[in-house]
Amino acid sequence: MKICVYAICKNEEKFVDRFYESAKDADGIYVLDTGSTDDTVNKLKSHGIVVEQKIINPWRFDVARNLSLDLVPKDYDVCVCLDLDEVLVKGWKELIINNWKEDTTRLRYNYIWSFDEYGNPAVNFLSDKIHSRKNYKWVNPVHEILKYDGNEMFLTCEELTIKHYPDNTKSRSSYLPLLELAVQEDPNNDRNTHYLGREYMYYQKWNEAIDMLIRHLNLPTATWKDERCASMRFIARCYKNLNRFEEAKMWLNKAINEAPYLRDPYVESALLYYQLNDWNNVIKYCNDALKIEKHAKSYINETFSWDYTIYDLLSIAYFNLEKYDLSLENIIKAVEMSPNDERLKNNKILIEKTLTDK
Repeated sequence: MKICVYAICKNEEKFVDRFYESAKDADGIYVLDTGSTDDTVNKLKSHGIVVEQKIINPWRFDVARNLSLDLVPKDYDVCVCLDLDEVLVKGWKELIINNWKEDTTRLRYNYIWSFDEYGNPAVNFLSDKIHSRKNYKWVNPVHEILKYDGNEMFLTCEELTIKHYPDNTKSRSSYLPLLELAVQEDPNNDRNTHYLGREYMYYQKWNEAIDMLIRHLNLPTATWKDERCASMRFIARCYKNLNRFEEAKMWLNKAINEAPYLRDPYVESALLYYQLNDWNNVIKYCNDALKIEKHAKSYINETFSWDYTIYDLLSIAYFNLEKYDLSLENIIKAVEMSPNDERLKNNKILIEKTLTDK
């Protein structure tokens, strides 16, 4: 079995050595450089990596990915699409060899997209950019995905892990126009419609976001409940920022009904009621969230549903209701989860002082 790693890059010299160390067990490494002006290309070549350069104008991620895949000779069996800011955990090649079956076309693996300040996985889900060499191509100008010509056969190997260490200095300003282009090219693509609505929300284009997210919910192919729930939460978030709180409540109720097994709509509801100083509802929705103990591996989960936030909100709510013992109990849990947070530590001191002074 011949296994390669292939990638696209631009101005990523600081990641080259780490990228190579994690991928060096591959039978070949192929990189398309899309216009680096730093020392990326020379550093890649110094490791024996096959590199070609091409400027892609107008820019599209799918075009770049397909050109990088074209660099891989046809006699390879398995291709691992890896970005230079990603790291394959040791033993990855053996896991592919030992698990790949004759009819496998694509492999799902454990992907850690981000870490918290303590080095723990913050966003962790199954990804699927390991695939057979033949009959695959990339589609979509941004948030590109693999498309297979035939019947795909998936294999899941959660032991195989890829870690992502993003360069947060890089701009993502191209995402919005590329998502608008993606929806223009394929108006019925529910995934891209959801992403575009989310992107409008990130840009604080509240009304455009609401319209696009409602459009997503009305598409007949928009059936994944987790994503539908997220669209509803985002609509509520937009209404909250427009100070239209009753509509925000309505959409959060819809989100809970859509996916009652997810913490996210409950915590988002608690955050809304926190803003409204409705402490009893903060407590209600936080406790509802805590009943959900299973953290599904999905990119669509919110980090605030699984970090210290719930206990922080409970502590504040109980303090405002003068239930100081319960407030202290929850702030202790919050501080345990985020021991470097000065605000949490100061809140704990204040609650302890309030209890002492009673």
